[in-house]
Amino acid sequence: MNAVDGHALPGDDSRPAGAAGTIRQAKPEDIALLMCIEEASFDADRLSRRSFRHLLTEGNSVTLLDETEGVARGYVTLLFRAHVALARVYSIATAPGWLGQGVASRLLAAAEELALARHCVAMRLEIRRDNLASQKLFLGHGYALFGEHAGYYEDGMDALRFEKSLTARLRPELARIAYYRQTLGFTCGASCLMMAMKAFDRSLVLERTLELQLWREATTIYMTAGHGGCGPYGLALAAHRRGFPTEIYVNGDGVLFRESVRSEEKREVIRLVHDDFVRQARECGIAVHHKVAGIAEMTRCYAAGGIALVLISTYRLTRERAPHWVVLTGCDERHFFIHDPDNASGRSPDERINMAILKKDFERMARYGRNATKAVVVVYPPGHSPSSF
Repeated sequence: MNAVDGHALPGDDSRPAGAAGTIRQAKPEDIALLMCIEEASFDADRLSRRSFRHLLTEGNSVTLLDETEGVARGYVTLLFRAHVALARVYSIATAPGWLGQGVASRLLAAAEELALARHCVAMRLEIRRDNLASQKLFLGHGYALFGEHAGYYEDGMDALRFEKSLTARLRPELARIAYYRQTLGFTCGASCLMMAMKAFDRSLVLERTLELQLWREATTIYMTAGHGGCGPYGLALAAHRRGFPTEIYVNGDGVLFRESVRSEEKREVIRLVHDDFVRQARECGIAVHHKVAGIAEMTRCYAAGGIALVLISTYRLTRERAPHWVVLTGCDERHFFIHDPDNASGRSPDERINMAILKKDFERMARYGRNATKAVVVVYPPGHSPSSF
């Protein structure tokens, strides 16, 4: 589909509309009205009748229509993603006869209220670089530029990316953790540890050599198809060697990925590596909690100044079942915020930074495999006393 994200028409200067009108959720029978607005508003990157039907009947989306006395004045379409507390303005347009009367502003306010009602904490959108009127509209409503897409539109025009927090609960601490995108498919754990260490040591350089070094130190050598992944003990030890106190939460015996292989010989290798990591952790005085780190524990660790590296299953994010490490960057009453270092799917790095996920959903994500393995490594700043764990 050709995206038409973030369109608002020149002249919609946020003045109150002369007639209040009604904003309601559009239905399939409104497609003709929506097409009239679309065709009168855009020369390119138009949504088709088929696209509107998909959005109204099958997509995880909502379209709001502003009308007065049977006349359609404008619309806005929002996209949502399951288990992610982020809404995206997919398209917004004002009918030419209603320009300059605040229609887009009313639609935008209604869209933000709808996103909040669906537990979203932020809204994002794309705007053509040459659409200055639209940029002015969104900047005037508290949206901030945070990135761009080169050659995003049909004619090759770049898109500017804007975002707005919908809740004052987001705290400035979220900015303390720099983002690093893993460069290889198996270095998520090492990349997460780099981000945590960087938060406590601003002089640390996030680069590929360090990423690979940390992976080599922390890998479980679990010998499935492809390269081994990082386990909690290996990550904690790698942090400890660099002066960062850590604690580990694991359920069961903490032997990760053993059930992923059928060969008894390979399972034995996994056990040997694990036992050696456990021995080293014990000798280093790393605190190990043989229990699940649930919402209360992760919130407590964050409040104590720690940064949690959490093993999740990617199923709720990508519909593929794979173990994956993410970094907990913050929390509020309802959400955890994470940096996701994944470099495999089509999402841009901007979409992986401070992702807001409902706590109850994140708790379900924070497990992997048939045995519901759960592992959390909490990294603290140098000098943090283990006695406070």
